[in-house]
Amino acid sequence: MAMSPGDIEDLIKTGIPGAKVVIRDLAGDGDHYAAEVIAEAFRGKTRVQQHQMVYDALKGNMGGVLHALALQTSIPD
Repeated sequence: MAMSPGDIEDLIKTGIPGAKVVIRDLAGDGDHYAAEVIAEAFRGKTRVQQHQMVYDALKGNMGGVLHALALQTSIPD
């Protein structure tokens, strides 16, 4: 069973409070998404650390119900 964009967004927002999250379904199949995550919590973190924070927020769903996620992270302006 695939994850809905809303479920992905909710998990990320719960795991990274205050994050702005935009989810796009890349293939229309419910398995391939792109996520843009903007969060103050990323300040001072490397890109790898930022992505790890997002993966941690997804609670092990990457590679399972969530097949592919193109991830873009940044800090607020």
